[in-house]
Amino acid sequence: MRAAIGDNARVLRYAFISAMADLRAIYTWRTWTFAWLLRMLAQVSMFALLGKMLGSAARTQYLLVGNAVLVMAFAVLAICASTAWERMAGTLPLLIASPTAPFVVFAGRSVQWLLDGVGCSLVSLFLLAPLFGVRLPMPAALLVVPLVVLIAVSVYCFGLVLASIALRAMRLRSLIANTGSLSLMVLAGVQVSVSFWPAPVQYLANVLPLTHGLQAVREVLADGRLADIGRQAALECSVALGWLVLAGLAFRHLAESGRRDGSIEFGG
Repeated sequence: MRAAIGDNARVLRYAFISAMADLRAIYTWRTWTFAWLLRMLAQVSMFALLGKMLGSAARTQYLLVGNAVLVMAFAVLAICASTAWERMAGTLPLLIASPTAPFVVFAGRSVQWLLDGVGCSLVSLFLLAPLFGVRLPMPAALLVVPLVVLIAVSVYCFGLVLASIALRAMRLRSLIANTGSLSLMVLAGVQVSVSFWPAPVQYLANVLPLTHGLQAVREVLADGRLADIGRQAALECSVALGWLVLAGLAFRHLAESGRRDGSIEFGG
């Protein structure tokens, strides 16, 4: 048991090293700051300006906070692409044949997007909020930092499930990631409250990542009760755990079915 834990930890370590190498190959600090981050800031600003146009400070705050948290999801769900790279590079059969479960590898393979997403989200919120007159109660607002990290992990677990689907439908990998992102944007309380939707849609929203974590962020910024913040954070943890278990099962099925029918080929 201890040996298995040590082996998995070592695999995760090397997967993390690989992920960070990918991040350095994709971005320099200049391209991340002046291209990617600037794009995220523009997106959040656009929605905040809609609130301004409506002449409502409350709507401006709602849209700015929601979209500042949402941009993290857009970054994190790039996991669909980076997971598909393994099949395109022809390394997936080797991962399936290795003694370590493929899920362990893929769980650490794309953590660069966690760092990317959390950075974009926190910079967007703390930089743009004062510019649009959105109050950040200090020091309580610093609780937003661990909450955004929690939401990012939850979205990452959701992304692992989508990535397992993308490995089977390579040509649809971008569509799968975009559908996941837009689903969160529409249903998770980013633009409108979850209560706006009919009951069946609310049930779906409550099992999606982001929904409860974003509500916890809103509670923090509204000087909400610590008990309410903790309850929403606990619900977000539960959602993350559920998606993580589902992702593990999905990757296990992918590996077992690939071994059985020979559908895991060397190449994309």
